[in-house]
Amino acid sequence: MSKGSSPSPTPGFLVWRLANKWRVAVDRAVAPLGLTHAQYVLVASLLGMQRAGERPSQRRLADHTGLEALYVSKLARALESAGLIERTRDPRDPRAVQLALTEQGQAVTRQAIAVVQELLQQLLEPLGGLDALRTRAFTDELTTLLAAPLAPTVPNDQSTQRRTP
Repeated sequence: MSKGSSPSPTPGFLVWRLANKWRVAVDRAVAPLGLTHAQYVLVASLLGMQRAGERPSQRRLADHTGLEALYVSKLARALESAGLIERTRDPRDPRAVQLALTEQGQAVTRQAIAVVQELLQQLLEPLGGLDALRTRAFTDELTTLLAAPLAPTVPNDQSTQRRTP
């Protein structure tokens, strides 16, 4: 390899860079609405679930978003304090907390979705836009990658350490 060239980025590095680029852009876009990217993911997911007739538990929302349950709980409390969601005990399971958007939460979420949709259109413009064939193929590839199980190997002290005579 010559001195002036750098190695090609790995797919993992590119995924990480794209995820960070997206997170920062969404954070900036929804900040005027009083939301962070993580809060946006929660309220937008919650709105979709409510439209489907579901009143999800914090656990269900954590599973849906891929966020840790403890983090969803923290976000939900902050969103409740802001008047955007209500948290209630599940009558069928007293350990579970159900979430629902308030009227204010629904209004803010609809505004946030419109802002993020515009941002998504900008991101996907190089592929031809939101409805382009390349975008659909890209979405299919991302879906395949997200469905692939990842089980990181944990170093086993005995098998990974060198034996010394």
